[in-house]
Amino acid sequence: MAFDAISVHCLIDELSSVLVNGRIDKIHQPEKDELTVHIRTYTENYRLTLSAGSANPRVHFTSHAKKNPLTAPMFCMLLRKHLSSGRITAVEQIGFERIIRFSIESYNELGDLTTKYLIAEIMGRHSNIILTDSDMKILDSIKHIDAAVSSVRQVLPGLTYAYPPAQDKVPLTEVQLDTPINFNQPVRADKLLLSSIGGISPLTAREIVYRAFNTTDIRAQELNTNRQAHLKTVLYAFAEDVRNNKYHPCMITDKLTGKLLDFSPIDIKQYESTAEIRAFDSMSQLLEEFYYTRDMRERMRQKSAGLVKLVNNNIERLSKKINILTRTLADAENKELYRIKGDLITSNLYRLEQGMKQAELENFYETDMPKITIELDPRFTPSQNAQRYYKRYNKAKTAEIEAAKQLTVSRAELDYLESTLVSIENAELESDINAVKTELAEQGFAAKRTDKRRKTKSVSKPLHFISSDGFDIYVGKNNTQNDYVTTKLANSQDIWFHTKNIHGSHAVIKLGLDKNVPESTMREAAQSAAYYSKARESSQVPVDYCPVKNVKKPNGAKPGMVIYEGYNTVYVSPKKPEGI
Repeated sequence: MAFDAISVHCLIDELSSVLVNGRIDKIHQPEKDELTVHIRTYTENYRLTLSAGSANPRVHFTSHAKKNPLTAPMFCMLLRKHLSSGRITAVEQIGFERIIRFSIESYNELGDLTTKYLIAEIMGRHSNIILTDSDMKILDSIKHIDAAVSSVRQVLPGLTYAYPPAQDKVPLTEVQLDTPINFNQPVRADKLLLSSIGGISPLTAREIVYRAFNTTDIRAQELNTNRQAHLKTVLYAFAEDVRNNKYHPCMITDKLTGKLLDFSPIDIKQYESTAEIRAFDSMSQLLEEFYYTRDMRERMRQKSAGLVKLVNNNIERLSKKINILTRTLADAENKELYRIKGDLITSNLYRLEQGMKQAELENFYETDMPKITIELDPRFTPSQNAQRYYKRYNKAKTAEIEAAKQLTVSRAELDYLESTLVSIENAELESDINAVKTELAEQGFAAKRTDKRRKTKSVSKPLHFISSDGFDIYVGKNNTQNDYVTTKLANSQDIWFHTKNIHGSHAVIKLGLDKNVPESTMREAAQSAAYYSKARESSQVPVDYCPVKNVKKPNGAKPGMVIYEGYNTVYVSPKKPEGI
């Protein structure tokens, strides 16, 4: 992620403009590595999030309230003791690093006015939140770093706070036109900037190179003197914008998949037409949106992990069963040979005796009556050997019939589970996950919940959006919803969409009185069907479409399973519906 020193510089400009002279009202610690600080100013109340989580360290205002533990953790209690009702006198970036320091004046137990520093270090897995006194002695931190963790820098109560070791780079805010850069290195130009200039992220380094050359794929050694000078000019202009607080916060989303790619405090051009660049009014607003969306998706992944494991276990079990049944059917192809051997032994009983291990007999089932060698068990009489072959024949015949039935059922169940797995992977709300759980329980793949206290439950509804031409489009987000959308909600003349030979959602365009569907609406419905399918990450996905009257659900078929005819196919790139 691009939470570099430029992002902090931009954020500091916003925070200091509203928080200086604000009073700390409440402090909570909803997560083991996250704080929520409520701040009152003369005009507004703010809720500030400070997170030292290794995955998403950050500082920003938030409008989302998290549930707090019944008993506040020790670090939270310490902060309340020292900072409650304190006045924020400054919000600063230390050097040009990812370090934010809040200076807070408050009265101690003796009534003396003291200064404390709350320091947020936003450094990936090394992130931390630290409280110090006015002499920079550490009072406590949200993470304790002892010598066993780091021999370079310890963060423990009682120690003097030391800033992280400085990097051997020129800070971006100190870059000038004559700043020396060694271009004679066998690396890409953006990698060279990243190793030479302090405070920039890989995304920012690529953007500077792109602004200079309209490409990011260029090596430092390939640049002649003029091009080196041009890159340094672009770098200097970029540094000037940062020094003058000229920012354009934006979030970057993949146009095809809707996946969050990154965020930036500056306008991003390098993705060209492959990404959607959404501008924000403030860096804090951008950070809240980005990390809240990331957190939601991570929580969905965690909530669905058990369900994914359950479905994968059943898929693995069914795959093994199908392999066994397939081998059984292959073995059953020899059943007629068992019957023939039984018949031949019966026809030659007078020539055979107990104790023989084999017999060479004429095969009267063949026109030229070739000889056939038949294995015999010397422990049994010829008649008993014949009966043993007949028994093997009947067993193979019965197994063939039963295996064929079970194979059909198992393949249908496997197909159903694979489509269910797609529904789980594409789930966006907790209600979507709960709907899949209920569906799997009804189909016998999961235990049914019997909690009598649950009188009401959240119902997952099909996705509904209106096309750019004003047509209603419905998309099922799981197999039960697919059944509802196709067999109950849709009328016979409505248009039905589904990815070709790929597990995914059913999408339907409701025609209403207007039977002339524009091509743009057809494409939007097809793109939605492709987006909510297993092919979400692909491009040029085949999507079949036809009138709903051509779609049939066989008797006894699993939820979401249909057959259809009289269809056409269109190739589209998956795209999340607008406004969803």
